[in-house]
Amino acid sequence: MRTTDPFTSDALDAQELRELDAHWRAANYLAVGQIYLMGNALLERPLEAGDIKPRLLGHWGTSPGLNLIHTHLNRIISAHDLPALCIWGPGHGGPAVLANSWLEGTYSEIYPSIGRDAVGMAKLTRGPVTTPGSSGTAPTSPRSPTGGGSPEHTRSVRPAN
Repeated sequence: MRTTDPFTSDALDAQELRELDAHWRAANYLAVGQIYLMGNALLERPLEAGDIKPRLLGHWGTSPGLNLIHTHLNRIISAHDLPALCIWGPGHGGPAVLANSWLEGTYSEIYPSIGRDAVGMAKLTRGPVTTPGSSGTAPTSPRSPTGGGSPEHTRSVRPAN
């Protein structure tokens, strides 16, 4: 674990900051796509009414913060090879959790039909956000051992030793 002053040469360099920013922005894009888009996820043409979902599930307001936390936790866990389990309990934050699991590859490992390519991205944004009719996470969501919707669902989870 880093014990030095974060403002010394041990701080993140410009390239690391660019990579973190790119990951955070990609996760935000995927989250907003899951909430709003039915089609045209890569914006290959101007948006049309048919591209927008008739029922919006998930709240955009919770996604950027969750994505920021996940981006930096992932960096710390990877940099220090930490055995960690992140337990998310966000109300309506399922799109952020799924965006990050898709970016890291876990989502596609569990759901191979939703690959890490343009076709998979389109399926991720078009399909049900988490559990059909819900916007929180569920045990069927990668890396989510609990149902989401509010933080109290996470209190009973303890990682196995």
